Amino acid sequence: MPKKLPYGQSNFANLIKSGYAYIDKTRYIELLENENNTYQFFIRPRRFGKSLFISILENYYGLGELRIENGELRIDSSRTTALFKDLYIGKNPTPEKNKYAVMNFDFSGLNTDSHEEFVKSFSNRVQECVRLFLERYQNAFSNSAALLNSLDEKNPGVGALDLAYAAAFNASVPIFAIIDEYDHFANNLIAMGKTYKDEVKAGGIVRTFYENLKIGTDSVVRRIFITGINPMMLNDLTSGFNMATDYSLFPKYNDMFGFTREEVEWLMQETGVDKTLIEVDMEAYYNGYMFNEEAKNKVYNSQMILFLFNQILRQGKQPSQIIDTNLQTDYERLRRLAENEDNREKLMQITLNGGIFGNIVEKFSLEKLESEEYFISLLFYMGMLTNGGMQRGRTWLKIPNYSIRTLYWEYIVSYVQNLEKTRVSTSELSNVIDEMAYDGSIKPYLDFFTENFLKRLSNRYLANFNEKYIKVMMLSSLFISRLYLPVSEDENINGYTDIYLQKHPAVKDIKFEYVFEIKYAKTDAVEAEVKAKFEEAGAQIERYKKDPRFAGREDVKFAALVFKGKGEYESRE
Repeated sequence: MPKKLPYGQSNFANLIKSGYAYIDKTRYIELLENENNTYQFFIRPRRFGKSLFISILENYYGLGELRIENGELRIDSSRTTALFKDLYIGKNPTPEKNKYAVMNFDFSGLNTDSHEEFVKSFSNRVQECVRLFLERYQNAFSNSAALLNSLDEKNPGVGALDLAYAAAFNASVPIFAIIDEYDHFANNLIAMGKTYKDEVKAGGIVRTFYENLKIGTDSVVRRIFITGINPMMLNDLTSGFNMATDYSLFPKYNDMFGFTREEVEWLMQETGVDKTLIEVDMEAYYNGYMFNEEAKNKVYNSQMILFLFNQILRQGKQPSQIIDTNLQTDYERLRRLAENEDNREKLMQITLNGGIFGNIVEKFSLEKLESEEYFISLLFYMGMLTNGGMQRGRTWLKIPNYSIRTLYWEYIVSYVQNLEKTRVSTSELSNVIDEMAYDGSIKPYLDFFTENFLKRLSNRYLANFNEKYIKVMMLSSLFISRLYLPVSEDENINGYTDIYLQKHPAVKDIKFEYVFEIKYAKTDAVEAEVKAKFEEAGAQIERYKKDPRFAGREDVKFAALVFKGKGEYESRE
């Protein structure tokens, strides 16, 4: 009997009890416990399983079931033992199992409509988390009822931490403080301007919270585990909280979040996902993340994989939607980050080249975001770039996979539209791509592309304009249609194609695929130069035709495209 697919599951106890498959990450509990610094910080992109791991820590380290026998507190660890018995940590328990009162804070979903609303929302969230803490461990804290009444009467907000510390101190119970989504609200506060500085850096409510957390480490707070998307806010807190060690880039923790290839294979077997139904290249679409060049494995974005498997199990076929729609949230973050010209240029460069050389900065602040290395580092932490290894003594940071590449393409489309404050008609674009797919005619598309994409570019691009610009613009435009999976630099035995328009696996009636070889000539190029470009492109196409994937297929059309300047083109099939 296949186990349930853990799509959307972040409650570890429910996951185990309800028969969901779980990829065992509990060996990392042992590693973390053995670290010298018990105040620990981890950065990973969204949808990598951070919340589930936090739930694992809660269930493992929490005091367990508490009861009073003969006037004494008894801790029943049988529930914890049952949850973990088949996992690594259940077979190799650590000394600190069931030793802590766990105080959990989740800062997602706070109200950032205004400065005042944020302060109120943050304050209420902290107080509510302390309330849940006191209620959960009321059998351990003899004065919990009085403390809960004090919360209602005084409404202390962030000051509620003092009540939690007092309760744990009097009961001689150490606290494990866990903070999920520590920076979830940061982007919205930054957009509000002065609010971010007021509340994070200058004695505001966020700074006060972390100062109080630091004070707790002098008495009862023995362990801290913090997760988020980037390290910027932690650095901006400076002395408010400067004691945690960031383990995000340590090679041994590369696989702690996300799935390795072997784990994905195991998950398919456990949940009954039929591999023969998967027509999309999972490696190209969802894999590719490395958070240290010395790491042994690339990892998949776990949510992307679960999204695909969930659709296959529900529909019994390759789904039409193979890129998680939740990526739109990442696109909005990308768009906001590129509001200045320098960052826009960097995004264009990354899109053109598939990556960029740069060094990962482990700590940086808001004021430095416009600096190249800090902006690139932020893209890395967001999962928009990943470690691509060393080249000539420099770190190459590359776009990790096809799914993330589409975010860059979407940005390019938006960028081109904003140049003239006129939207490209996506319905017209879809129509001309339909003509390619079903009628075998590429001219309507090329006319539309030249008029609506290339001609909109500012003339300042012409100085360095080349085939890469055209290719990226074309890929961006083709992505809008859901008929094709446009692939750039598709490797085959005879070289790399500029663009391969692969049929979407869920659309079965498409008649034609395309391979484009793109060349560029300057506006004043003479006929002989254009002829030479076509000859070069034709020779490359002849090599592509020998690829086993294309040999003997009449549904694949090959086209040499030569563009002159921004406004002219010639094509030969």
